[in-house]
Amino acid sequence: MLGVLPFFHSFGLTGTLWTVLTLEPKAVYHFTPLDARTIGRLCQRHRVTVILTAPTFLRLYLRRIEKEQLQSVNLVVVSAERMPLELARAFREKFDVEPVEAYGATELSPLAATNVPDERLLEAGPRRMKEGTVGRPAPGTRAKVVDLDTGVERGVDEEGMLLIAGPNVMLGYLNRPEKTAEVMRDGWYVTGDIARIDAEGFIKITDRASRFSKIGGEMVPHLKVEESLRQAIGADDEDELRVVVTAIPDAERGERLIVIHKALGSSVDTIVERLSAMKIPNLWIPSRDSFLQVAEIPLLAAGKMDLKSIKKLAMAKFSPAGDAQ
Repeated sequence: MLGVLPFFHSFGLTGTLWTVLTLEPKAVYHFTPLDARTIGRLCQRHRVTVILTAPTFLRLYLRRIEKEQLQSVNLVVVSAERMPLELARAFREKFDVEPVEAYGATELSPLAATNVPDERLLEAGPRRMKEGTVGRPAPGTRAKVVDLDTGVERGVDEEGMLLIAGPNVMLGYLNRPEKTAEVMRDGWYVTGDIARIDAEGFIKITDRASRFSKIGGEMVPHLKVEESLRQAIGADDEDELRVVVTAIPDAERGERLIVIHKALGSSVDTIVERLSAMKIPNLWIPSRDSFLQVAEIPLLAAGKMDLKSIKKLAMAKFSPAGDAQ
């Protein structure tokens, strides 16, 4: 197993440290998941078979690791953020192994659901792999989707808030009963993720509740705006992260979309014109004066976007003096 995820993050701690300490796999460790060239050499030298990582790092490996360096790899599991299908397909095309997506949270110890390739199943039974999903619930774990407003359970393939129950759910946040009460409902953990569960039990994460803005009374999904922006820029999902959407308070409309980006390859005016031509809702189109170019998009060590730092950048640049405090 390749161990490059930080141990202070639950995915790295459980997946690449405790798995090795309690089960049979050997591991080879490197101190950073960003050093793709060293990681490629380690994989080749030690004949690594299993890689646990995040989509952000997968993009690096796709660009900077040679095909023969990952010849021994037969399982790649990604989590921490949603994996675009185009990224998975590009990785499969180059390395002949398809990354599979898993899902969890620190509060879930951390695994809640995962895809399992057919060749990795220990016994016959229902398939546990479906592209575009995070798989089916882990053994002993239950999942359901409820209406965001009423809390009533939704039906098959109906979108709502994802809740998880099972022995993996935390007892609570230490010495923070109010915070615990916000996310626990009769033993179910409220994940904060919007999802659908299909007839076979596969979970598809469609958005993050915190990644919506209420603008002019309408809910605007940041992920869908980002997808439109990538299309307008002409970026493939296997490319490095180049654009992210956040929001700041707006006195007139409630919130205002802000685009934090690296080089766009076209002018802001051109990008906005392309967005308008897509016939997406007008509320999804950031204004021309709401773009901020940065050298790098802030990331957490585990590979997730650092949304707090991203919002701080937006507040410092676009909010009136003092609002960023």
